[in-house]
Amino acid sequence: MVTLEDVLAAQRVIAGRLHRTPLLSARALGEMAQPPVQLFLKAELLQKTGAFKVRGALNMLAALSPEQKQRGLITVSAGNHAQAVAWSAAAEGVPATVVMAETAVRSKVNATRGYGAEVVLFGTSMSGIFDRAHQIEHERGLTFIPPFDDPRIVAGQGTVGLEILEDLPDPDLVIVPCGGGGLCSGVAVAIKSSRPQARVVIVEPEGAPTMHRALDAGKPVPLESINTIADGLSAPFTSQLTLSLTQRYVDEAVLVSDAEISQAMGLILERCKLLAEPAAAASVAALLSGKITVAEGAKVVAVLSGGNVDRERLKALL
Repeated sequence: MVTLEDVLAAQRVIAGRLHRTPLLSARALGEMAQPPVQLFLKAELLQKTGAFKVRGALNMLAALSPEQKQRGLITVSAGNHAQAVAWSAAAEGVPATVVMAETAVRSKVNATRGYGAEVVLFGTSMSGIFDRAHQIEHERGLTFIPPFDDPRIVAGQGTVGLEILEDLPDPDLVIVPCGGGGLCSGVAVAIKSSRPQARVVIVEPEGAPTMHRALDAGKPVPLESINTIADGLSAPFTSQLTLSLTQRYVDEAVLVSDAEISQAMGLILERCKLLAEPAAAASVAALLSGKITVAEGAKVVAVLSGGNVDRERLKALL
């Protein structure tokens, strides 16, 4: 399991190496909610590599041995974790290999290569690239950096929650996008351990209900198919670690449609001047679509997890 102490330790590890992203007031969007609320956006889209993922990557790299770093790293990703591992590895002079689906967003592939990682494109599904990555891992003797299934990754992502509480000590509700569960479970640990009365709600797209399936079954359940514009929330399965943390610390899980996500993206861009990728906009979509019950005037934080979206794709999404 992951504790508040683990998240605090991760915060010390990454301190001074990453941006401390702002918590921004979003009054106009908050007034659109029914009933109106005081809305704040945790702008992780302004983080290095454009997403929260570098927090967990740096925290995990700090725990590796010199031998592991010398041999090199390997991971799998739809894009944001790929860039995080590539950037973190380059910062420490460590070679990195990333396996991505052939259908991955091209700008995320190019950015990962730009940070210095070797990118292996394989297949069209997230489940398939895990198998390919583990094959390369064993062939080359590399160290696998999981996207979410490791306590050090979860603790690193949980530092987002600590920063929220530093800027807003008394939130009533924190809304977090959920893919494999690393971010949402880490933030939930930080928030609920420090302010138990705050509600933590996680959001998934209807076309990739990974954590929903796991919560219903009481165990991780691989998705047979994924169909969503939110590629950052397209993990084909969750893990026992993130599921257990979600069961313990998260108050509610909701689903949003791609249409609701797309509409929220446009509103965030128009009213807040922030370019949120679909995965990030899911948190605001859940609030504005009425999927979450909240009291009028409540202090609500929506985590904008990233801002990496291909320019051509953006035109179609908006």
